Amino acid sequence: MPPGAAVPRAALAMPTSRGYTVTTMGTKTRIVRIGNSRGIRIPKMLLDEAALPDEVELHAEPGRLVVQAARRPRTGWAAAAKRMRARADDRLLDESTPTQFDREEWEWR
Repeated sequence: MPPGAAVPRAALAMPTSRGYTVTTMGTKTRIVRIGNSRGIRIPKMLLDEAALPDEVELHAEPGRLVVQAARRPRTGWAAAAKRMRARADDRLLDESTPTQFDREEWEWR
């Protein structure tokens, strides 16, 4: 969507945790200087509707910045490992290569 283009109303309708839908009209704000950076002030109403945590991720798309909840590192890895195991796709890719330590010093107990 080009900068300054009207946002369709359907894109602004958001279901809430209370079971009803809140429709937010587009809100304008200014980009301001914050030290050597620039920033925006986000109205509380929008933050409440988005239910974002304190840590967010930002990425740029043509004509817009996208703010979304930060994903935790390794999110989904356990489920992916279980799926790999179910498909027997969890074998080592390379043969193990014994080291001098393995051959001379390692002992199984």
